[in-house]
Amino acid sequence: MTSCTIPDLPELHPTLAHRFSPVRFREDAVVERAHVETMLEAARRAPSAGNSQPWRFVVGVRGDDVHERIVRHLARSSGAWAPAASAIVVNLAVVGIEDAPGWEYSEFATYDLGQAVAHMCVQALTIGLDSHQFRAFDREGVAAELAVPPHLEVVSMTAFGVADHRPGEIPSPGTSRERLALEEIVWLEADDGA
Repeated sequence: MTSCTIPDLPELHPTLAHRFSPVRFREDAVVERAHVETMLEAARRAPSAGNSQPWRFVVGVRGDDVHERIVRHLARSSGAWAPAASAIVVNLAVVGIEDAPGWEYSEFATYDLGQAVAHMCVQALTIGLDSHQFRAFDREGVAAELAVPPHLEVVSMTAFGVADHRPGEIPSPGTSRERLALEEIVWLEADDGA
């Protein structure tokens, strides 16, 4: 059983309140293997449909061969900022059964992968690393470069590192901290008087 203290007045956790997607990373920030393992452990503990755990990750740390192979396939937009991140993680969904071509592994695979990536990003924040999830890259090129088997699908990437700017300091398309109001994202809920 998990236990936590429930405050009298609930509020958003500061880690989540200050989260943003940086578009510039400090090139002197180093990610240690222990950092990577902690983030992957957070992803490993994410919930999934039927405990299927349909996620796999390829980790490239700036300066290593895997990082260089990943960076080759970035689009011009992400190629302008992502290579400076301390690490880039390729996020893969298990979409098929390895020994049974044509059979779907889980209809929730990409949803569950998103859960795992979110866990990884929150964990990164708790150890002082910022993250930026993105899709601006050649998926087929990455799959071929990394010899991704057909039962896995390259879905997205996440850049991890230390932001080299404050939230909102650098305006960039797709990185706004503006959010829809709660009333705009809740489709239906009971009236308070019900």
